[in-house]
Amino acid sequence: MRFAVAERDAALAEAAGEVLAKQVGAEQIRAGWPGGRTESVDAVWRTLAGVGITGALIPENAEGTGVGPPLGLGLGLDENALVPLMETLGRSGLPVPAAETIAVGAPLLTAAAAPQLPAVLGGSALFTVSLTRAAPVPFATRADLIAVRVRDGLRLYSRDEVETEPVDSVDGSRRLARVHAPAGGGLLLAEGPVELAVAYRRGVLATAALLVGLSARMLELTVAHVRERHQFGVPVGSFQAVKHALADVELAVRFARPAVLAAGWAQAAGDPEAAVRTSMAKVLASEAARRTARTAIQCHGAMGCTTEYDLHLYVKRTWALAADWGSPAEHREFIARQLGLTGVADIVSEGAGT
Repeated sequence: MRFAVAERDAALAEAAGEVLAKQVGAEQIRAGWPGGRTESVDAVWRTLAGVGITGALIPENAEGTGVGPPLGLGLGLDENALVPLMETLGRSGLPVPAAETIAVGAPLLTAAAAPQLPAVLGGSALFTVSLTRAAPVPFATRADLIAVRVRDGLRLYSRDEVETEPVDSVDGSRRLARVHAPAGGGLLLAEGPVELAVAYRRGVLATAALLVGLSARMLELTVAHVRERHQFGVPVGSFQAVKHALADVELAVRFARPAVLAAGWAQAAGDPEAAVRTSMAKVLASEAARRTARTAIQCHGAMGCTTEYDLHLYVKRTWALAADWGSPAEHREFIARQLGLTGVADIVSEGAGT
């Protein structure tokens, strides 16, 4: 099967890419870290919201929330659009809850007719979510709205309704925190295994696409470096070992990208194998990104080991996202169980715990 990005989906990604190319660099990524001026990050996010990315999965005829006029912010796209859009956002490195908002939050807020939806779609309210109980929530120390699992449902709270406990992360711009929410209160966004599974798969898909974008950016930085860096009077990139290492990275990314596209198609089409395809996409994207990060550091030499160097802004995001929304080991175990390979699944599970 041949997968190609539809013209409308590509147009949205291109529009977002134009904004990101003009407004996002290492300075904006660093601004998302503790101590940075997050106002500049928020300004970019509002601009992107104005382009329409936050409403990508919202129906064009969405009636709104019953508060004020119809929204008119939905683009009526499906999960196929998530892949090129998230890849573009991943390449930029902008520290925002893109997967949490666009892929998971906006559709749930729309379905629940949440009064907070216009603010989220407009970018004036920062939204984040975690579907894993007791797990640290990304951007929880910055978000205005936080959705977490409470009993068998996903509930939405404002920042002042919950307690947040900051948690250290390899990527400080993710602003992780454990969220302690009251058993009662909050707006119910989803409940039951089916609704939660759909939301989770969208989050996994979006994260896989972010990782593909990150891989492309790290590879781009590394190729530029080995072309400019000289040793023994020739570019480092002319050495066979460097060429082969980067070729292996390019191959891994090229294998991951169509798998992510296939997962997006499967979700949009309601394919019975959507869950398995999505897990496969996350495995391949995570491993390609980790390999890219490792090779990029090696090819940069001593400079690559310097955490202050811009490369690490993308490397650290890679390490964090590869483990988020299910690690490769967890998704492999799921795939094995779906295929009835219980013995293999047990081996994978035991290996993940060592």
